[in-house]
Amino acid sequence: MYLTILCTVPNTEVGRKIAQVLVHDGLAACVNLLPNITSVYRWQDEVQENTELLLLIKTRQEHYPALEDRIKALHPYEVPEIIAHKIEVGSRNYLDWITKSTL
Repeated sequence: MYLTILCTVPNTEVGRKIAQVLVHDGLAACVNLLPNITSVYRWQDEVQENTELLLLIKTRQEHYPALEDRIKALHPYEVPEIIAHKIEVGSRNYLDWITKSTL
């Protein structure tokens, strides 16, 4: 089973560091950094609005626990967004590449 994981980060520096570590350590095959998203959310009883980056992470389900732990260790937020979605259907060649690219 394959996953895409969404994770917001405060800036490019944090996003690149997390992406590099996840791919280098074989926990993710690919991480896309999508810049300039606006996030509106409630934090500590106040509505906040910030510009963030969205990481779109591709991996295998078996790597999720270690990947979540690694993101939490590297992420500056007290409660980082880490949301996984199952990939129900995808190009066989691409899914095979995810398998080969993750440890």
